[in-house]
Amino acid sequence: MNDALFFFLLGVALMAALVLLRRRLADFPAQRAEDYVGEAPTFDMRRHLNGPMHCVGAIFGPLGRVTSTFTAEFNANWKGDVCTIEERFTYHDGTVQEREWTLEMTGEDSFDALAEDVPGTGKGHVAGPTVLFRYPITLPQDSGGHTLSALDCMYLAPDGTVVNRSQFRKFGFRVAELVATISKKEAA
Repeated sequence: MNDALFFFLLGVALMAALVLLRRRLADFPAQRAEDYVGEAPTFDMRRHLNGPMHCVGAIFGPLGRVTSTFTAEFNANWKGDVCTIEERFTYHDGTVQEREWTLEMTGEDSFDALAEDVPGTGKGHVAGPTVLFRYPITLPQDSGGHTLSALDCMYLAPDGTVVNRSQFRKFGFRVAELVATISKKEAA
C-alpha cells in the first residue's frame, strides 16, 4: 500500500470516528436525564400531563424539510401511579390517527409506557424541567410499516407549556423529527 492511500484511509477512519463520537456525546440522542437534574421549573407528570390538552406540531423528513403538520387533542387521566393518555392527531391532509398510551410510574422519576404501535415497553425519566422517553414505534402500513427507535424529549416552559422534540431513527440514521407544543385546554 502506498503512503497516499494509507493516509487517505486513515483520514476516512478518523472522520468516521469523529462523527460517531459527536453523535454519542454532543448530538440530540446523547441527552440524559442527569443533564437536567436541579434545573427549574420542575416537570410534574401528574400535574403537567393531566386532563385535556391541545397539541400543535410539525414533522420533518430526513432532509430537514417539513413533511406534515398536525393538531392533536390529548386527554390524560391518572389513577395512582398509572396514567392513560388518549391521543387524536389530525394531519394537514385530513388523516386522523389515534393512540392510547398507558404510563406507569416505576419510581419517583421513572416510568414505563405501552401503546398498541409500540412493540415492547418504552422507558422514560423525569429530571428537572424535562421528560426523556425512549421507545420503539411501528409506523402504519401506509407509511411503510417500519419499526423506528424514538427519543421523545419534553421540556417544560415557565408558563406550563410543554415543548416536545422527538427524533425517529432507523439503523441509527435520523429519518424524521417532530417538534410540537402541548398546552392544557382552558376549562369551558
